[in-house]
Amino acid sequence: MVKIGICDDEPEMRKPLRQILEQVLQLQGVEYLISESESGEELTAGISCLDIDILFLDIEMRSLDGIETAKLLRRKGMKGIIIFVTAYPDFVFQGYEVHAFHYILKPYRKEKIEEVLRQALHELDLSKEQYFVIEQKARVIRIPLSQTIAFKSDRRKVEALLEEDFVAFYGRIDEVCRELPSCFIRIHNRYIVNLNYVTTLERDRCILGSRSFPVSRAFRQELETAFARAMLK
Repeated sequence: MVKIGICDDEPEMRKPLRQILEQVLQLQGVEYLISESESGEELTAGISCLDIDILFLDIEMRSLDGIETAKLLRRKGMKGIIIFVTAYPDFVFQGYEVHAFHYILKPYRKEKIEEVLRQALHELDLSKEQYFVIEQKARVIRIPLSQTIAFKSDRRKVEALLEEDFVAFYGRIDEVCRELPSCFIRIHNRYIVNLNYVTTLERDRCILGSRSFPVSRAFRQELETAFARAMLK
């Protein structure tokens, strides 16, 4: 999950920025959490700021401005990407001292925000391998999710279906679903599939190459929406 922060003392500027970010992230199928701060003091008050992956930081704020806020964040150990927001291009050059990734000028242009956000996501290297971890009595198994086609439930047992193999373990399909990234979607009380492997949607079936899984009516609409979003990537 990508954690994004917006720090701006003008609520009317935070709202449109958040809306654009959410549109882009949802379209790309990126899991995210967006937090807002109305001042540099609020942002830096706790330790949660250290977990922010991408921060959109206004420069011209009352009391503690964006530059000083960024310096304080770096001193506290914040490693995330900082993107300055400003109405005055002259301030941009001060960003080098705090290793600012980019800047966006007010008033916002949606195209610019989309461009900078995509660059920042690429910088985070979200494409690196993710794993599903299974803890058993005698061992711990890491399943590469990029090679996992689906999860199948049979009472108290769950099977992770891989390209060339499967791994069975005790668990609940509901709990498994909560631990998976957004490319995995529930299609039935017993099945979760990896959207990256879905080739065809039929009225009541989901086709993943040579495999076929039933789709229940309760999950049909969500699957269709997720599949359409995946096709746009």
